[in-house]
Amino acid sequence: MRGALSWPFMRLYLLTLLYFSANAILNVILPLKGESLGADNTTIGIVMGAYLFTTMLLRPWAGLMIQRYGPIRVLRAILALNGLALILYTFTGLEGYFAARMLQGVCTAFFSMALQLGIIDALPDKDRSQGISMYSLCASMPGIIGPLLAVGMWRAGDGSLFATAMIALAVLTGVVGYSAKMDGKRDEPAAGRTGQAGEMLRSFGQLAKNRPLFRCSVLMLTASLVFGATTTFIPLYAAQIRYGNAALYLMLQAGTVVLARFLLRKRIPSDGKWHPFYMMGIMLSLTAAALCASLSVAGGVLLFYPGAVLMGVAQALLYPSLTSYLTFVLPRESRNVLIGLFIAMADLGVSLGGMLMGPVADLSSYSTMYLICALLGASMIAFVYGRGIRAAPNP
Repeated sequence: MRGALSWPFMRLYLLTLLYFSANAILNVILPLKGESLGADNTTIGIVMGAYLFTTMLLRPWAGLMIQRYGPIRVLRAILALNGLALILYTFTGLEGYFAARMLQGVCTAFFSMALQLGIIDALPDKDRSQGISMYSLCASMPGIIGPLLAVGMWRAGDGSLFATAMIALAVLTGVVGYSAKMDGKRDEPAAGRTGQAGEMLRSFGQLAKNRPLFRCSVLMLTASLVFGATTTFIPLYAAQIRYGNAALYLMLQAGTVVLARFLLRKRIPSDGKWHPFYMMGIMLSLTAAALCASLSVAGGVLLFYPGAVLMGVAQALLYPSLTSYLTFVLPRESRNVLIGLFIAMADLGVSLGGMLMGPVADLSSYSTMYLICALLGASMIAFVYGRGIRAAPNP
């Protein structure tokens, strides 16, 4: 394969777009459905957080399995399970949604690891960050139209529209996924390489011992908590804001992510060096976005919608920047598993955004909850300065 925009990679990006389209709809439908059934913010947060909490637990194992069997074999096995998860949403209630979220979390752990590691291994170093950015871009593109479709389905009050959408996405994802290809040398089993379960368990210690991995994991965990709180509770919080519209907020956020990742894909660092001021700028954007959300209950849409754009900028740049950096500085023999641990921190953060911030919203308010998110973002600006200003990569 040559180039991040060649046809084989474009097919993988299309698969990514289809796979995450279901979640763009579910992120709006499920909180609204939960509220209509009388669930509090804590319960809604647990249901929504179960998805990526399950993904987080399985990320390192996914990295191990992909290292042993290759990304294509793992990908094809998991697509059938994803179809079952999507169909489960069509005929169950709140308890069934919780089970479906967990099943979908299992699928996403393997799907995203297979796609990302396959792209990383197939691309030359100079194109690596562009490939990761394009994957992330296509994972975010459904967020532009998905919320609008979800609100339309909800207002129509016709469950058959939602069921049809989930079944169609399950079928299309399976068809495209089974025809996808990656670099042939990565499709062969890799059982002979370092990928034993004991090493996977020992790799957890690298979260504390490996300085670049620790730095990136802390940043990703904290930022993802803010992203998770936004995804889970904006559909409910928007109703408290004059002229606030959750679908428009999420569309602006996702549109900014897509636009920034496409226009800036070649400017995301892909040199294996740590850029502290660049990272501080990203965390400043995240902090300002959360603060805008907090103050929107008083300031209205003049703060609410600009906050969506700032959130999108932070989300667009943070993940591909940190992932690209780690692919250079982590030991090659354990890179897949360690990247799995890093991505697990992102999953954990998003799930905690629902599970931890739900009780905070119940005990106080959405405004206070987002103020706490802003304070967490501000603490990461100081963290980057303190740990990054003197830093050089430490493989």
